[in-house]
Amino acid sequence: MADSLPQLEKHRADLLAQFSQLADFRPGSITSTQGRCGNPNCHCHKPDEPGHGPNPRLTYKVEGKTVTESFATPASQRKAEREVAEFARYRELSRAFVEVNAQICRTRPVEDTLSPQEKKRPKRSVRKSPAK
Repeated sequence: MADSLPQLEKHRADLLAQFSQLADFRPGSITSTQGRCGNPNCHCHKPDEPGHGPNPRLTYKVEGKTVTESFATPASQRKAEREVAEFARYRELSRAFVEVNAQICRTRPVEDTLSPQEKKRPKRSVRKSPAK
């Protein structure tokens, strides 16, 4: 059975309270890359060598363009990981908020009262019908 309107409104208020508790967040994903450098004498060019890396990077979109950031320190990587995880929490809260609002809209009764303008009879058309 569906929740009652007061229960849904309380759930929406709880979600709003959770929004206010969100820490710093940002979209994106953290991935690791490995590769070979341009120096042919480097160890990364030898057979069965994994190459340089792993090099963690943050990737996200800005105005339709992909932006990639490298991390200067392990602390900056941990900070970015926290922010990306918090963004995932934000997206989940947003999804739940939209869902509960849709339920509220379906549950809330329709108001049958008409405004004073709606109560007035519409004006008759002054346009004359075309001559035959």
